[in-house]
Amino acid sequence: MTKKFLAAILIAGIFFAGCGEEKISEPVEVTQQKIFATIEDDAGRKVNLQRKPERIVVTSAGFLEPLNAVGGVIVGRPDSKNKMPDWAKDLPSVGAVYQIDMERLLACAPDLVIVNKGMNEKLLPVLEENKIPALVVELKTYDDFKRGLKIFSTVSGDTQAGEKILRDMDTEIKNIVDEVPKKNLRVAILHSTAQGLSVQLDGSIAGSIVKMFGWENVASGMTPLEKNPDAAPYSMETLVEKNPEIIFVTSMGDLDEIKSNMTKAIAENDAWQAIGAVKNNRLYFLPQDLFLLSPGLRYPEAVKTMAQLIYPEKF
Repeated sequence: MTKKFLAAILIAGIFFAGCGEEKISEPVEVTQQKIFATIEDDAGRKVNLQRKPERIVVTSAGFLEPLNAVGGVIVGRPDSKNKMPDWAKDLPSVGAVYQIDMERLLACAPDLVIVNKGMNEKLLPVLEENKIPALVVELKTYDDFKRGLKIFSTVSGDTQAGEKILRDMDTEIKNIVDEVPKKNLRVAILHSTAQGLSVQLDGSIAGSIVKMFGWENVASGMTPLEKNPDAAPYSMETLVEKNPEIIFVTSMGDLDEIKSNMTKAIAENDAWQAIGAVKNNRLYFLPQDLFLLSPGLRYPEAVKTMAQLIYPEKF
């Protein structure tokens, strides 16, 4: 009995020693795949890219030029009423910006989709099901654009290109801002659509540029609209009370029609005549291609456009 018992112990010892060796060697057998980049997007998601993306689909036309500028390879884009670069016109369309066609998007066989924040997040579950990585990006304010371009240059693998573009843009914008007299101006930014008027807050494109100049946006601190955090309800009473020296108008729709409607509204309502900007003929319509959607690489042009309207003698 004793010899059999000792033999059993020896066999068990050999067996467990073998299991121990397998456990130690197991991590060596599993090869760890190197990650190309880990990116935190504008939705706060951390996205691991296993390899450099070579087939990118974007859901905003505003992503095209900055992504191309840092060497991103784009194989699909949305339709857009705004001016599109010539090189992108022949790229496959994935549908309207507000209604992306998933079948057409998947047909592009992307290895990355860059999604427009606040508009296309509903695509994320379908992309995840199809094992296609996605980044949520917002390019509204200049700070948004700078962060977005850094994301794009990480995606393309050419971070130096992104850094150079931002250095040049920062310098150009600083030169424009430095030319403007250091005077506090009370500014209102109205946004006109077929549905009516709203006022733009600091997070809007025009609001962020007003802030660059150190001017006062009279709508700062107002409660934003439920579905638009960058705008607040329009009130004639509040506008008269704030009495802005300058009124900028951004718009969506036919610009000539919007100008005509506003001119008529101002003529028919005496309350407008109590506002300094109206009395002194300092109401300005901002171009849609620079202020409706993010101007992107043209941010310095947008900054200069606003400065020119107020100080034409400087520019």
